[in-house]
Amino acid sequence: MNKSSPILIQFIFLVVLLSLLVTLLNMLGIPNPFYNPFSRPAATPKPVAAPPSELGADEKATIEVFKSTSPSVVFIINTAYRRDFFMRAHEIPQGSGSGFIWDHDGHIVTNYHVVSGADSISVTLFDQTVWEGAVIGADEDNDLAVVRIGAPKDRLQPVTIGSSKDLQVGQKVLAIGNPFGLDTTLTTGVISALGRTITSMSDCTIFNVIQTDAAINPGNSGGPLLDSFGRIIGVNTAIISPSGAYSGIGFSVPIDTVNRVIPQLIAKGQTAKPFMGVILMDDSFRRRFDLEGAIVGRVNAQSPADRAGIVGMRSNRRGDFILGDVIVAIDDQKVIENDDLLKVLDGLSPGDEVILRLRRDGEERDVKVQLSSTVKSSF
Repeated sequence: MNKSSPILIQFIFLVVLLSLLVTLLNMLGIPNPFYNPFSRPAATPKPVAAPPSELGADEKATIEVFKSTSPSVVFIINTAYRRDFFMRAHEIPQGSGSGFIWDHDGHIVTNYHVVSGADSISVTLFDQTVWEGAVIGADEDNDLAVVRIGAPKDRLQPVTIGSSKDLQVGQKVLAIGNPFGLDTTLTTGVISALGRTITSMSDCTIFNVIQTDAAINPGNSGGPLLDSFGRIIGVNTAIISPSGAYSGIGFSVPIDTVNRVIPQLIAKGQTAKPFMGVILMDDSFRRRFDLEGAIVGRVNAQSPADRAGIVGMRSNRRGDFILGDVIVAIDDQKVIENDDLLKVLDGLSPGDEVILRLRRDGEERDVKVQLSSTVKSSF
């Protein structure tokens, strides 16, 4: 036998043994001690965390609106004085709300219900300075009020006024206020509906109200509703909620109404309402007799309606009521119920002329009425 044969056999035996050992180690999950690290393929580099993503254009726009408008929004606390058993006076907070700076003269616009019944009012600006405020005008029918503070002009940044006549359902809106006393809070949403009507504290109807799903909670009242450019389009005023907290439906008084009312409150402390001089029968009366139109119940003597020859209801000798004039249209806009007439009048001013279409005894006629003014003050 060749001398190299035992050596070859031993080498083969060793190779087989090592192979079996490597297999056993692999089965046991133990790293192979004979593996040459220099023969490994290049390691896959560990993924590097991506840099923070850029904000979207819509997010940037929202942030910019918030930054630019927040300094115009204020926090209002309504306080009343109460006396205890020993006749000592104590300040009792009645509530809080929001408002916004109207001009550089220190005029703050808010809701009437935010400042109603206040013995003292404090206004906190964006820079956290607190100023004593005084109500200089209020319109309870539209739930609007003006508070004036003595802050210097350089601390006052008025809002940018927009328009509400061309708003569209689905349009993005932003609300800034102080819900539950949490200052300068932003919520966003869309316009859910237009032309809504709500009832004010004086039991009057506020027309053309904006409905939004932007979260409006207690404390948001009086704050601005903004469009995506930061222009104010409404004053947040109410929510529908069984619990008193946000439930998806909020309302704002449209800025076109605010633009009509606030200058009057600043100048005179009260508003001049267009006055026609008729007292309308309740809509329940109209429905009972299956009629359309606004039924004139009574006409004030020497009023514009009286001078135009409008006649109210009257009674005959037997005591039966006889219909007088029923207003079926105003300026070619059909009147089905009282609110149809009041909605048109709400957008008019004293001195304006309207054409009324009247129905009496089955016949229709048109009359021209020039509106006068009746002063409405709520404080």
